[in-house]
Amino acid sequence: MKLLSAKPVLLIAAFFYTTGFTRAQTVLPAQQDRWTIQDNGSIRWDVSGRLPHTDHIEMSGEKVSIWVRYGLDSIGRSNVYRTVVFPTFRMTPDGTRTHISASFTDTELPKMYVNNRLVNMELIKNGPGRNGELSYNVKSYDQSGIMHISAQAGTPAFVNIERTLYPSVDKPMALETFTFKNITGQPVTVTMEYLRKEVRTDAKRSKGSQHSIIMGSVKEGTETVAPGQSVSFSVFYLATDTPGNLAAIDPPAEENARAQRVAGIKEKLQLETPDKILNTAFAFAKLRATESIFKTKGGYMHGPGGLAYYAAIWANDQAEYINPFFAFLGDQTGNLSAMNAYRHFARFMNDNYKPIPSSIVAEGDATWHGAKDRGDQAMIAYGASRYALTFGNVDSAKVLWPLIEWCLEYSRRKINDQGVVNSDSDELENRFSAGKANLSTNILYYDALRSASMLGRQLGKPASQTDTYLKQAATLRTNIEKYFGANVEGFDTYRYHEGLEKLRAWICLPLTVGIMDRKEGTIQALFSPRLWTADGLATEAGKGTFWDRSTLYALRGVLQAGETEKAMDFIRYYSRRRLLGEHVPYPVEAYPEGNQRHLSAESGLYCRIYLEGLFGIRPTGFTAFDCTPRLPKDWDHMALRKISAFGQVFDLEVARGSKGKLDVTVKKDGGAVKKYAIKDGATLAVKL
Repeated sequence: MKLLSAKPVLLIAAFFYTTGFTRAQTVLPAQQDRWTIQDNGSIRWDVSGRLPHTDHIEMSGEKVSIWVRYGLDSIGRSNVYRTVVFPTFRMTPDGTRTHISASFTDTELPKMYVNNRLVNMELIKNGPGRNGELSYNVKSYDQSGIMHISAQAGTPAFVNIERTLYPSVDKPMALETFTFKNITGQPVTVTMEYLRKEVRTDAKRSKGSQHSIIMGSVKEGTETVAPGQSVSFSVFYLATDTPGNLAAIDPPAEENARAQRVAGIKEKLQLETPDKILNTAFAFAKLRATESIFKTKGGYMHGPGGLAYYAAIWANDQAEYINPFFAFLGDQTGNLSAMNAYRHFARFMNDNYKPIPSSIVAEGDATWHGAKDRGDQAMIAYGASRYALTFGNVDSAKVLWPLIEWCLEYSRRKINDQGVVNSDSDELENRFSAGKANLSTNILYYDALRSASMLGRQLGKPASQTDTYLKQAATLRTNIEKYFGANVEGFDTYRYHEGLEKLRAWICLPLTVGIMDRKEGTIQALFSPRLWTADGLATEAGKGTFWDRSTLYALRGVLQAGETEKAMDFIRYYSRRRLLGEHVPYPVEAYPEGNQRHLSAESGLYCRIYLEGLFGIRPTGFTAFDCTPRLPKDWDHMALRKISAFGQVFDLEVARGSKGKLDVTVKKDGGAVKKYAIKDGATLAVKL
């Protein structure tokens, strides 16, 4: 995968910093899009030079995940490489990566013929064919939850070949369908050979039973296709413990089920703005955030993916990042996975206040705690309290309350003599230094205390307890300023931990929880050439490593700080790069680690930029929230449709009103409407 050089971005970022970053300037380097948005909401790459190019994407169902690397070499030869992961088929001993998987290349596909001539996927137009082989010329790639590759075979072409790859919604199986359309004036014959290939795992190490991974053909044979007509053949990739008793496979039904699942996710919680790229990027992020939920023996478990993280949960990815998003989405599977994650963490509460494991893996059968206490209890309390308030279900909140209480007490017991919380590491697990006390853990604990106070009042908890949480939060805020507040590299911002004199991306976190004491210096630092790169924030100034998660937090925080125009320029740039650039269509985890894999929780953080940043939604009760909308100057309206939160389904509309005010409209499912007029930048308390 090719990455744009960071140098032009750094030069322009320096220009912003020295000139005050006025709105009239052209922001960030222009991008040469590879992909375009289609009328149906998909994105498409029409092949027209600029080769070689290779990319990868992941698609997931309840029992499977398929990772596809695809692209063309310098002369246009196609290459498709698939790795199929089966999260609930596992090996021993239990561990994070003990799922089984298998990879398949195009050379392993059953042979396909048109008019008895082999379709050679490594032969391109005007290439040196053998024995009358037909060339395979890719015309376009299309993505929207199902990958479509359009090609033609022959020179001149005999057939169009539409190739689709997708995961089953509910089975441990991925499929690939080849549809041949006759584009000549005469009948043609199309053939796919029979194939069945089976690999069995080591019986002694297989968990439960010996596992088989099978690749095979569906509806193979020869068909005569009239002009303008089509015929389809399919290949499946599945896992089973009973290879001699496979159920019948129905590819059209599987593809339709996948299409319906994708459409169902996109139908929920829709972003509506004048910017088509942002709307589309939001829709894609919703899909990646929500599809990656696996039905395990330990219940529904949201998993990051990336060929590494399945049937397992983490205190950051699930408890902190994605679950608060699910509270807005209204997807039943998403909410089941959120509650299940918190229940799994609650299993490890103890009277001695030993830390909850960072990760619960192998369908709930094992744990990982390799980086010791990463501030996991603060992550869990932060996410669970926000989830409970936003979801608006009293019974769910009662289930979560003991976990929240325990995590807050754990963190309180870790407060050092300078009034901030110690932790062994942070969510980067010692990839970068975290000191004895880090900014991330303390900010999450601060916000959790505030949310828990609100939640406790909703549950009728004693005022002595809820007031104590508020007092603890106020004291912690003061101590955060004393301990972390500093001038770092010339910016009045935060030192990530004691003794560190380099800027870190996570200095953005105070902005996301309403701590604006150092917002000017922090925002200047975030967008300075010391931190901003072509792909967002460097983890540490002067280093090439970036993690999208901190960039996504930062973009949300800058909006919450009221610097709407600054934030929107970078949000537009980032969204266009991730949706239409060289590596699409989702937010990524990290680089160089993981090769920018599409870990799913990052997509939830992308959506939260709009929920909590652009629309400024901050839950305050089961049926109440604060709303601080940030309408960009060049927009006259924006809306969130079909929000499923606070026990309601409703739309939230913001439009430019008269006399510099914003008109805010809340439309509840069923017709009830509330209208408000507020000053630009003001906070509206909404009671549903």
